[in-house]
Amino acid sequence: MSAKKNKRRKHIEKFVLERGAVSIGALAEILDVSTQTIRRDIDKLCEGGLLSRRHGRVELAQRHSNTPFDQRVSTNLAEKRGIGEATAELIPDGSTIFISIGSTPLSVARALRRRKGLTIITNNLSAAMALSEELTNRIILPGGELRLPDRDILGDEVLEFFSHYRAEFGIFGVAGVAEDGSLLEFHAAEVRAREQIRTNSLKSFLVLDHSKFGRLAPAVGENILDVDTIILDQIPDEKYKELLETIKDKLILTEIDDYGA
Repeated sequence: MSAKKNKRRKHIEKFVLERGAVSIGALAEILDVSTQTIRRDIDKLCEGGLLSRRHGRVELAQRHSNTPFDQRVSTNLAEKRGIGEATAELIPDGSTIFISIGSTPLSVARALRRRKGLTIITNNLSAAMALSEELTNRIILPGGELRLPDRDILGDEVLEFFSHYRAEFGIFGVAGVAEDGSLLEFHAAEVRAREQIRTNSLKSFLVLDHSKFGRLAPAVGENILDVDTIILDQIPDEKYKELLETIKDKLILTEIDDYGA
C-alpha cells in the first residue's frame, strides 16, 4: 500500500473515532479525493472489523459502538444510584464541579440535587437539567451541536470550553477499563474532554460500575492510576485483583466487599 493511501485511511479512521460517523461526501471533501476513492478505502477498512458502511456514511462497527444512552441509564440502575450517592457525600455545598457525559455522571448529578450553591461546568445536558431545579446553582454549558440521543456536546469547542475553567472536583465516567488500567472511550473526543476535566480539577473522581472492567472501546486515554479517587460498586473479575491492589488507597466501594480484608 502506498504511503499516501495509508495516510488517507488513517485519517478516515481518526475522523470516525472523533465523530462516531462521517458521510462519504464529507470525507471526500475533507481529504480532497473522489467519493469512489473514499468508498474503496472504506471497503478495505471495513474488512478489519473496526468500521462499517451504512446509508452513505461510515461509522464504528456495532461491536465497537456504545449502547444507546437510554438503555445505559437503566442498566445497573441501583448500582449507579449508590455510586451517585457516595460521590455526592464527598462534595459540599458551594463547590465548583466539572461533570462529564455519561449515565453514571448523570447519577451523580441526580444525587447532588440536595446540594446548594454549586457551580456546574458540564457538557452533559441531562446533568445540567437535573441540577437546574436548585435555583442557587450556577450552570455553565459549552456551545456546539447537541449529540442525540445522548443529550451531550462534544468537539473541539468543548475542549476549549473546559480549558477556560478550574474546578474543585472533576466527575467523569468511562466506557471501559483495560487489564493494564487504560481508560477507554468510543470516541477520541471523549478521551480529550475527560483528560481536560482531570487536568483542571483539584480532585478527580472516576465513577463507574464493575461492568466497565474488560469492556472494549477503541479510543485509549490515560490510566486509572492517574485518577485521584475511584468510586466503584463492587470488585470486578479476579483478573483485575492486581490492578485494584495498586489503587486500593484511592478506591471507594459502595457495596460491602471483602476486598482488602
